[in-house]
Amino acid sequence: MIATLLIATPAAIAVGAHPLVAPTFNGGVYAIAHRGRTVYVGGSFTSATWGGRSFARLRLAAFDALTGELLDWAPAADGTVRALAAIPDSVFAAGDFHQIGGKKRDSLARLSPFTGGVGPFRHTLSGTPYALTIAHDRLYLGGRFSEVDGSRRQNLAAFSLLDDRLDGRWHPGADDAVHAVAAGGATVYVGGSFHTVDEVRGTLRLAALDGATGRPNPLFVPRPPAEVHALAVDAAGVYVATGGVGGRAIAYTAAGVPRWQRVFDGDAAAIALDGGLVYVGGHFDNACLTERNGTRGGCTDGSVSRVKLAAVTSTGALAPWAPQANGVIGVRVLSVNRTSGRLEVGGDFTTVGGLDLRRFASF
Repeated sequence: MIATLLIATPAAIAVGAHPLVAPTFNGGVYAIAHRGRTVYVGGSFTSATWGGRSFARLRLAAFDALTGELLDWAPAADGTVRALAAIPDSVFAAGDFHQIGGKKRDSLARLSPFTGGVGPFRHTLSGTPYALTIAHDRLYLGGRFSEVDGSRRQNLAAFSLLDDRLDGRWHPGADDAVHAVAAGGATVYVGGSFHTVDEVRGTLRLAALDGATGRPNPLFVPRPPAEVHALAVDAAGVYVATGGVGGRAIAYTAAGVPRWQRVFDGDAAAIALDGGLVYVGGHFDNACLTERNGTRGGCTDGSVSRVKLAAVTSTGALAPWAPQANGVIGVRVLSVNRTSGRLEVGGDFTTVGGLDLRRFASF
């Protein structure tokens, strides 16, 4: 299966190549969540810049998606915020913190989306959380940990949104880190560096779990070739961003059958879907013209410049969208804001398209 360089059809037009107005940050942006037209961001930053002024924002901030205006919402976290998820009455945060909004919280917190006040949701975690998603009246968590509230939880856990308790029924175990969690229908998809989930054969790096029981689907066995960093889901199937020698964006059917893959000369770290296109972000500088790359990740059959950001059509063809971000790490997270219709990009870059856009850009 050879992926070729094609131009997107009119039915799959990328977002604009020129960034829109938004705040910038003095440290990495790791996570993005939305509630209506409000954008919540988390990361390692300690200040945000808006309108030519710098404001203290200790690893959490919020702004208006349409105007870009920085909002007063500013609960302070004492460690990096790695994941966010939002519902109408709450913003959930996960990361390396032990205190947030002036309250002691071990790596997990439930915040007011209006004031930033810390809710009673309180748990202890023996490790590091990396990913959150919300579905089925639950908050699902992935990471590298062995216990939650003293109960064994091997890199995966779920909490009830109704009473904030650890879900005693949902406890699948992954044998290594889970970096991404996404829900589609009754299924929760998880990706990472694990070899198996619940010792089910074929659940290498990507697994489909029952959203209610946590049981792995033994028929979903895509076996990605490298560690999965990010996931996205739609009616056509599951999309992953992987590392490895070079990086890949891979599309699978809902049954786990490969549809296409796009190869880059560096890790693919983020993935998002919008308007018939798959957006990919990461550490790469080029997209390969075929699926072959060398022992050091370089493209063996030619390449085209796609510096940290690229767009791929529903058939795996490379779209012309190429805004060009900088940096070694580049892009960490991509998210589509359904209210504003914008693609939002976070990471460790400082410029996009030659413009001063430190760690965040909106298209």
